[in-house]
Amino acid sequence: MLPQETIRRKRSGEPLSREEIARFVAGVTDGSVSEGQVAAFAMAVWFNGMARDETVALTLAMRDSGDVLDWSHIDRPIADKHSTGGVGDNVSLVLAPIAAACGLAVPMISGRGLGHTGGTLDKLESIPGYTIMPSADLFRRTVKDIGCAIIGQTTALAPADKRIYAIRDVTATVDSVPLITASILSKKLAAGLQSLVLDVKVGNGAFMTEISEAETLARSLVEVANGAGVKTSALITDMNQPLADAAGNAVEIANCIAFLKSEKTGTRLERIVLAFAAEMLVLSGLEKDATAAEAKAAQALASGAAAETFGRMVHALGGPADLMEKAGAYLQPAPVILAVTASKAGYLVSCDTRGVGLAVIELGGGRSRPDDAIDHRVGFDRLLPLGTKVEKGGEIGRVHAANAADAARASARLAEIYRIAPETPSPAPDILTRISG
Repeated sequence: MLPQETIRRKRSGEPLSREEIARFVAGVTDGSVSEGQVAAFAMAVWFNGMARDETVALTLAMRDSGDVLDWSHIDRPIADKHSTGGVGDNVSLVLAPIAAACGLAVPMISGRGLGHTGGTLDKLESIPGYTIMPSADLFRRTVKDIGCAIIGQTTALAPADKRIYAIRDVTATVDSVPLITASILSKKLAAGLQSLVLDVKVGNGAFMTEISEAETLARSLVEVANGAGVKTSALITDMNQPLADAAGNAVEIANCIAFLKSEKTGTRLERIVLAFAAEMLVLSGLEKDATAAEAKAAQALASGAAAETFGRMVHALGGPADLMEKAGAYLQPAPVILAVTASKAGYLVSCDTRGVGLAVIELGGGRSRPDDAIDHRVGFDRLLPLGTKVEKGGEIGRVHAANAADAARASARLAEIYRIAPETPSPAPDILTRISG
């Protein structure tokens, strides 16, 4: 069937067969389908949507447009986690070594920052020598020997997605649930996973600001991933404040190291990480119930096994062997560190979380254009959680900046981002709901 016929049928709201979707995606991959035709197809999907079977077919065709990793040589369940993006989101960095220390193999293929959200790869590049694009042999060996490896997407994995996404980005078709679903899952399925847990974030720091939107996306992802043969569940988590007490790149790696050394106990980050670790262990079949699974993950963290796994992974991928012991010697500090203080006494009741992410970008810690260089030193740390009582002039966080002028601007902005009121707010749940297959 000609590409224009596929476009016409989808434009008219007709269901597409698995075969014609596969032919269209093959044309996207080999270039026989033009950029204009991809754009027209994406717009037709944006307006008319896709049924579950169509989205499964699109996901599998995009997965099969490149290499699909084979982990049959590893005698561990192959599992992963994906986040829809947030601010101060350290979960992937600490979850992978915890899961690996519990007996899973986690070949985690991550991305860079998108919009106001931080990127796992950008954070890892704060570590001297760490290679986010290792050879296939090194990637496989690291996962086999250590249990986890966090790297970037190679050009061999789901190349159709890369072309389609670039066109969606400039044709106002990014926010289509079927296209988002196929884009996320094609890359994850190409990693050869047996199970997948999804962190779908909702709130003023997430791409989905309403719970109904987050539930729609989560259900689509879970249904399609399970339909494609990967055991999948999703947790919808709160993103109305930064998840960790740091937002940036090097500052988040420092936070990750402190977390793995059990210096961040009792935090929202710990509760969410342990919930995701439990979800991974149960889905993979290593534990029968969430209570036992969470206890196992907590023990891997408390014993130091997860910290050791992270340190070994970093070294295997080119980073320093003693990062966990001497993080301060390797994570380059910002020239200026300035406290942000409260303008009055009271309780921190709300936060413009998206504003925090944008402030990191303005400091140089993110990108306004795809080719922008990142200053890994800058960002915020010691951010207090909502509900904390503060005194006038008391510290609510710190700015890490390249110069005094940037620090002053960012300090003033962060002070405005947090609202202080006389009465303590009602605590929001960390996890709003769970969606299973």
